[in-house]
Order: sequence, then structure tokens, then C-alpha cells
Amino acid sequence: MTYLHDIPLEEAIAAWHAALEHVGALRKLPAEAVFVAEANGRVTAAPVWARISVPHYHAAAMDGYAVRAADTVGATLTRPLRLALGEQAVYVDTGDPLPQGFDAVVPIEEAQRLESDRGPVIEILASSTPWKHVRTMGEDIVATELVVPANHRLRPQDLGAIAGSGHTHVQVYRRPRVAILPTGTELVSPGAELKPGDIIEFNSIVLGAMAEEWGAVVNRLPMIADDYDSIKRAVVAALEDHDLVVVNAGSSAGSEDYTARIVAELGEVVVHGLAIRPGHPAILGHARGKPLIGIPGYPVSAMITFELLARPLIQHWMGQALAPRPQVQATITRKVLSPMGQDEFMRVTLGKVGDRIVATPLPRGAGVIMSMVRADGIAHIPRFSEGLNAGDPVTVELLRPPQAIEQTIVHLGSHDLTLDLLADQLRRERPDRTLSSGNVGSLSGLLALRRGEAHLAGSHLLDEDTGEYNIGYIRRYLRDVPVVVLGFVGRTQGLIVPKGNPKGLRGLEDLTRPDVVFVNRQRGAGTRVLLDYHLRQMGIEPEQIVGYDRAEFTHLAVAAAVASGAADCGLGILAAARALHLDFVPLFEEQYQLIIPRQYYESELLAPLLDIIRSDGFRQAVAALGGYEVSQMGRVIAEIS
Repeated sequence: MTYLHDIPLEEAIAAWHAALEHVGALRKLPAEAVFVAEANGRVTAAPVWARISVPHYHAAAMDGYAVRAADTVGATLTRPLRLALGEQAVYVDTGDPLPQGFDAVVPIEEAQRLESDRGPVIEILASSTPWKHVRTMGEDIVATELVVPANHRLRPQDLGAIAGSGHTHVQVYRRPRVAILPTGTELVSPGAELKPGDIIEFNSIVLGAMAEEWGAVVNRLPMIADDYDSIKRAVVAALEDHDLVVVNAGSSAGSEDYTARIVAELGEVVVHGLAIRPGHPAILGHARGKPLIGIPGYPVSAMITFELLARPLIQHWMGQALAPRPQVQATITRKVLSPMGQDEFMRVTLGKVGDRIVATPLPRGAGVIMSMVRADGIAHIPRFSEGLNAGDPVTVELLRPPQAIEQTIVHLGSHDLTLDLLADQLRRERPDRTLSSGNVGSLSGLLALRRGEAHLAGSHLLDEDTGEYNIGYIRRYLRDVPVVVLGFVGRTQGLIVPKGNPKGLRGLEDLTRPDVVFVNRQRGAGTRVLLDYHLRQMGIEPEQIVGYDRAEFTHLAVAAAVASGAADCGLGILAAARALHLDFVPLFEEQYQLIIPRQYYESELLAPLLDIIRSDGFRQAVAALGGYEVSQMGRVIAEIS
């Protein structure tokens, strides 16, 4: 049995976690379904995909009159136009469904209701454009869109999006159950009549509140006197229905310090004695497949060791990375001597004096709870340091207020459904990383790289002269930015059409038919570049296509326009059509690639993302979506300086 050794903190935790892994105690907790309204602060155990679009119908965005935009052409201040109520204009309130056949709303303050010989009319002074003052179907959320990924701590706004997208329940990790067992013959409850030698037991309150703050369900067990058999029975009972058992006090080497012996009898003591101050006599072990921690009795020792040992475990169980507290660089105000060979965690107050942040040490006794109450931060003095001299710089971890430091990978470029899948997989494997994707189109993504605004850009720009994808555009727009072109997916582009393809569309030539309404992508989008290239090859002018000037920013938005009946077709990818249960007319094969500046390609930040892209599991998941060819995924296609 390891007994009161000075084990370095990192080594101790690593050895303990290895032992817990061996007995199966490091697995993430099982999932449970909870009402969306009760899920604030919980962590998603699975991604949440939208069941419905929001809005799920074309909705009036203003109080006013639904009209046909074509009927308003010609209205001006000098030549007002009158529309017959009931036929050419219908009153709607904000949020009302747009009546069938109408495609715009005139705000009530921009229309005057009048009586005429033919009945009531409205008079307008300006023409309207299609879909003006209308919230189109899927404007906020498109069915099948990723609402939140797995391993995401839910916020109030997330709950609204989840409920709005059609969910009543959400899958979250079960909250860890933590038992805190205070021991000691000298302990009495708060409010008890005190006599010399009595100590009010409040450590369980402090430790319990800390664990609850981290997301655990806490059971503060009744105090147990210093009796070996009584403490052992309490530990055995707690192991039955808790994920973590914490024994407070009795962890040292005194005659009534029984914790280490009990842990050894029931399971294994992995570590007894940490090279830290305060908190040296802490115990790390396990029994019956559950982790056990012996926490020193002094309040500050208890708080600091519990923070260092229990918090990472609880966060891991709930799929969360251990978020570092914010840090500041400060100047110590006086000399501090520190014991050699131990990491010291010193409480300090902070203040800004002139242009400097200064740190003033607080009393260092392990039993001085008020030093924690008053502390603005914790200064870490590393092992083998003799201390600090006045005026020395010191790094301080802030206690007020704590803020998470996020590491976000920024993607700007062409939209593809696999980016949501990639974002979810990244959070599953690396909860400390986030993939943020902005759908701005292929060309705009390259320009964002040139301005230093993104880590990578998805692009599928076809060079008409060479037939290559992206290379010509990169040489033109990223002359001074060395980049790596990474293969990602081959995609099938085609016409997204309603189920059954009621208008019998077969190719781009059908877009010129007067009975066909098209929905386009925005300028600079690779899909629009592809469309324009083939239209020129066929001698088709954009003016011949009804709806050519109506643009959406994603493939799903194009599919939503078709699903809602706002358009008869749109050019997009097969996966988008399948997502909304539409039919698809395949036309072209293309390459969607990731353009990554070399400085980021070689960075630690992107390493986990690249590992996922090159994994067999992710490749298989993308192929299962349909409409994707993945043989080039993760391969370096070109390096351009």
C-alpha cells in the first residue's frame, strides 16, 4: 500500500485514472431522456437534429396585407396603386400563415384602407418584391439540421431551439451521484450547542456545493464517529448507489485515521500522499468498481484537493473537458517561501495598481476557510521552487468570476451537410474543441482565408479552363498564403425536385420552361459557379430562368424552398434532397475540398479535426449519408506556396 508518499500531482492523477480505467470506472455515464424544459445546464449525450423546420410554413413577418408581388409593380408616391381586399390583398397578423398564392406582405403602416365603387381596397405607394416581410419556411431551422452536438452543455437558448425544432425530450448524461461522508468524533451539526473540542461540520456543505456546481447530484451522509467498523459499513453502503464516494477526514496517519485501511480492505489504494500544499495526505483509490477519495479534514485542504481530484472526474463522466479557469499575470507584493518538492496553491487577493495587477498573499493555513472566502485567485508555486521574491511575476488562476477558455476552429466557405457531422464528431472525441462553420460560399471562403479570418474553407470552385477544382482560384486569390488542399468528398449535384418529380424535370434545359420556378444559390457559391458554367455551355441566359435571382445560402435551404412549394426545383446535392424526403435528378459530379493555410494545417488546434477526417469511422459515416464519394477524404491533393 502506498502510504503518505510525496507523489507529484500529475503522476498521482494519471495512476489513479489508469486504475479506474482498468476497473471500468472511467466510462461516461449512461444517457437519460428529460423534458426539454428541465434540461438547462445538462450535457447532451447525443446530437439533437431538427425534426421540423422553423417556421414550418411561410409566415407573415409584419402586421399588414398579404399580396402578390407581381400585382404591386408600378406603385409609386406619385402613382398609388389600389388592390382589392380579399382578391389581391388579404389582412394578416404577424405570424399568420401566408395565404396560398401570395408571396409578400405590405406592412399595415404602408397601406391605406379605402372604400371604392368595387368594394374595400388598399392603396400602396411602393411596389413589393417576392418574399418581402415574409418568414419563409426554414428561415430559422431546417428539418434535419444539427441543433446542438453531443457533449454540449445546454443553455436557455438551446432549449428554445430544441423545443422549436419539434422535440419534447432530450438525451443527456445522467448526473453523477456523489456521496460525501464526514468522519470524526469531534464533529457536531451546525446550530448545535458547542463545547471545547467540538468542530462544526461544514466541509460536507462546501464539498457538496462544489460538486453540485459541477453538475453532480450530492448525498451528504450523516456524520460518523471515529470507529473503524462504522465507517467501513457507511462506505460499503455508499458504494452501492453512488458513482463516487468521498470520505472527509481520517486520511492522515494518526491513530484514528482509518480511511486508507478501509479503502485497502475493500479495494485498492492507488495513491496515499500528494506532493501538494495544502492537501498532502489525500487518498486515491477504488472499490467495487467505484472511485474512492480520502479528503483531508482541514477546510482549505479539503476544497483544494477536491477541486483538483474530483472535478476532472465528474466533468469526464459528463462528456466535458476540464475547462481551465481564467488566468492573469500578476506581480507578488511580498516575499513568499515555499516548501521544496511540493506544488503549492496559495490564495491571493488581486488589485490593479497603476498599470499592474498585484497579488497579495492571504494566510496560508490549511484550516483558514476565510482565506478561500476572501481569495480572488490561486497562485501556483511549482515544485522545487523555493518561493517568490517581492516583485516577481506570478500566474494567478481566477476564482471571481470563472470563465471557460474555448478553442474554436473557424470554417468559412461552401456549405455541406457533412460539416455538421464533423462538428458533432469533433465534440464527441474532443469536448474542448468546437468547429464553427459559416456558410458564405466557396469564393467568400477563400477571401476570408486571405484576410486571416478563418482556419479553413470548404470550396468546390470549378476552373472552366482546366476542369480542375479550386486550384486556379487559389492561385488567383491566395497568392501570398501558402495552403494545403485536402481532399474531402466527391458530391453528386443535381436538381432537387418534389416527391415524384411532378413536372418531369430531366436537366438544366427544363429550367427555361415558363411553368418551372427555380431557386438559386448565392453569388460566389460553388454550386452557382457550376450552374453558370453549364448554362453558358448550353447557351442558356439567366434571364430565361424564372427564379434565377432568388438565392439561398445552403443546400438545405434550397431543399426547403422546394419542399415548401416556393420553388419547383433547385440545384443542390443528393444528401439535401434525401434529408427532406425529396426526389433528385443527378446531373454532375464535383470535388468538395478543404483549403487550409499551412500555418493552421500544421497546428495543434486542427490536429484532432484532421485525425477525424482521416479516420475510417468518419469516412463510413459520410458514405452512409448517400450522394458522397469518399476515396479522396483526408488526402493532400496539392500544396501551394
